[in-house]
Amino acid sequence: MPSLLTVRGNAVQPLLLMFPFGLLAVAVILDVFRALGAPHLVGTLAYCTIAAGLVGGAMTAGALWIDALATRDRTAGPQRFLLDLAVLVVFAVVLLLRMRTPDRTAPTGVLVVELLGLTIAAAGAWYGAGAVRPRAERGMSR
Repeated sequence: MPSLLTVRGNAVQPLLLMFPFGLLAVAVILDVFRALGAPHLVGTLAYCTIAAGLVGGAMTAGALWIDALATRDRTAGPQRFLLDLAVLVVFAVVLLLRMRTPDRTAPTGVLVVELLGLTIAAAGAWYGAGAVRPRAERGMSR
């Protein structure tokens, strides 16, 4: 079912998803650099980037849920929302675990959980992009 959130006929959902996805991906990259020996400041920057990604992700999830309710999409909308919610929960747990460290850096186990969360986010973005393609690309006619 087509999205109601559009700008000039293009779905807004991929744009809404990419900003928090990008922030969370940058946080994982910064944590990998920190694990390879970068200064503690890089780990603290990754912590702040995760916090910003969670705020953006929560706002995006709200917009996507409203769109799914408005279109009465009973399958793809809730599935995309649950994938996005899983990513937010994983990174919220990561953020809480990092709060316990004095310099807000991620231990190796937390880095593995971040990579798992990023994999779920990539799967959700791929699934969501396939669900909001224009009808002509999916082979459907009006």
